[in-house]
Amino acid sequence: MTAPPGGARWRAPLLWRAAQLLARAVVAPLARLRVTGDVPDALRHGPLILAANHISPFDPVVLVAACQVRGITPRIMATGGLFRAPVIGAAMRHSGHIRVDRRTATVGEALRVAADAVAGSVVLLYPEGRIGLDPGMWPERGKTGVARLAFATGAAVVPVAQWGAHEVLPYSAPRGALRGLARSLRRRPVIQVRFGPPVDLTAVDPATPGAAVRATARVIDALTATLAPLRPDEPDRPRHVDPSRPLDGGRPHRSLP
Repeated sequence: MTAPPGGARWRAPLLWRAAQLLARAVVAPLARLRVTGDVPDALRHGPLILAANHISPFDPVVLVAACQVRGITPRIMATGGLFRAPVIGAAMRHSGHIRVDRRTATVGEALRVAADAVAGSVVLLYPEGRIGLDPGMWPERGKTGVARLAFATGAAVVPVAQWGAHEVLPYSAPRGALRGLARSLRRRPVIQVRFGPPVDLTAVDPATPGAAVRATARVIDALTATLAPLRPDEPDRPRHVDPSRPLDGGRPHRSLP
């Protein structure tokens, strides 16, 4: 499903709007969701790219719930494995989400479909391309997809930082999921989601060599700056340690000077 011709506003199917309400119902007994910041009124219905950090398998539920709190109905760029699942796949396709088959010859097709979608809607994606494995759980060096999508469409990019979802589901889920969910039902940890100001990409000329890399760095910079106020007492390492989460310092993000 792509955007209507001429960039007309996309209307979210009833199934997807219901799923957003369900996400809030799922989060409520497991955590205390706190949403701060917002998307400018002029961007609420697109064209807009929401760039979120990825810290846990529970992230999608949290982000969908947070968007519902703010009255935003995004289309999600998700791995092709979800679309191949018998029930979830059909729901994803019907809801207008965008399939990304990583490490295949068709992965570039997702960018074209996403560009069509952004023309009349909001698209949510993870610029890191995976659950981050940075030892400090700060955003990793990003993939260039979000920058290339912004260049192709002229859409604004809004960073969406989240913190706390890693306390609900472990990296290894579904292994260990029941234990994590039971702990969350008892403790109800705080999960924070913050919508930051749009990223300024005007200084990056898309026609210059390395433009996508520089623009991606600006997005990750903005995402890091949006995340920092959510974890003021955890500047180096998170308090909650997930033993199932491997550590990989091979993709550190270096802030712009």
